[in-house]
Amino acid sequence: MEKSYSDSYKAAGVDVTAGYASVELMKEHVAKTKIPGVLDSIGGFGGLFAPQMAGMEKPVLVSGTDGVGTKLKLAFMLEKHDTIGIDCVAMCVNDIICTGGAPLFFLDYIACGKNVPEKIAEIVKGVADGCVQAGCALVGGETAEHPGLMPEDEYDLAGFAVGIVDEKKILDKTSVKAGDVIISLASSGVHSNGFSLVRKVFDIEGGESIHAYADVLGKPLGEALLTPTVIYVKPVLELLKKVPVKSIAHITGGGFYENMPRAFGENLNAVIQKGTWKVLPVFDLIQKTGNISEHDMYNTFNMGVGMIVIVSPENADAALECLRGCGIDANVIGHMSEGDHSVVIEEK
Repeated sequence: MEKSYSDSYKAAGVDVTAGYASVELMKEHVAKTKIPGVLDSIGGFGGLFAPQMAGMEKPVLVSGTDGVGTKLKLAFMLEKHDTIGIDCVAMCVNDIICTGGAPLFFLDYIACGKNVPEKIAEIVKGVADGCVQAGCALVGGETAEHPGLMPEDEYDLAGFAVGIVDEKKILDKTSVKAGDVIISLASSGVHSNGFSLVRKVFDIEGGESIHAYADVLGKPLGEALLTPTVIYVKPVLELLKKVPVKSIAHITGGGFYENMPRAFGENLNAVIQKGTWKVLPVFDLIQKTGNISEHDMYNTFNMGVGMIVIVSPENADAALECLRGCGIDANVIGHMSEGDHSVVIEEK
């Protein structure tokens, strides 16, 4: 069938043929995310998925949506677009696993000033790579060309994920008690939060700092900052099979102080001991360069802790063994105590 074409629409800044080219280029990336349950190929009006619910007593769907934020600015400046999609997937699926659920499928939305098919395919490659890491399918998405709304060389990226969990296996934060152990899962760096502050600290737009080699990081600053967010899905799902996990928190925007309390009740505190995990050099560099207080660092960044799990003391060793066996740098970083729903960070 002949594809549609409009000279008038192209003159207004929208080239529909570029959209067709983008779809063709991304198909090979999407194909690698296919898992049991996928019923349709990309290009239709809706992604079809038949969830495998055998063995579940009461299946519950869990969803998550997010974007990448101003980390995109670094991708624009470095002209590197093949990993930012991993961040987008991570921000959604890492939230889903905090419920105890497993992500099933993902959809992306890309709004761009000008559709350059090769660039769009690079972005989708990252999304597909993230889906493979998460064990979920990329069942569809949308690319919208918005001339006049944003510069031609810029885009925005957002995603939406759906997962499933048996109701009896939904994690219940009210089960957390004083004395329970807090275990960290290491981050790969800044992940996808706090980049408005990062950009200000290093004057990203105003100079050449993004291209400068940073000795403490062992690589150029921009390359280190663009490191993709860790996708914790497979290690955490393995942990949930082997160890009774009480609660999980994804450490995103708001750092320790905002995210950890979402994983326990109002009458408890999380007592975190500094020195029990590796604070990555990038955070020391941000703090020193920007003269940022310790409180603001822990209130903005993950500080090397991308996720925490809370378990009973008798299950801590088994949890560490499982996570480390999955390639995660995991450490006991604190415990729960009676309190006022706060996070207390103290010296070891």
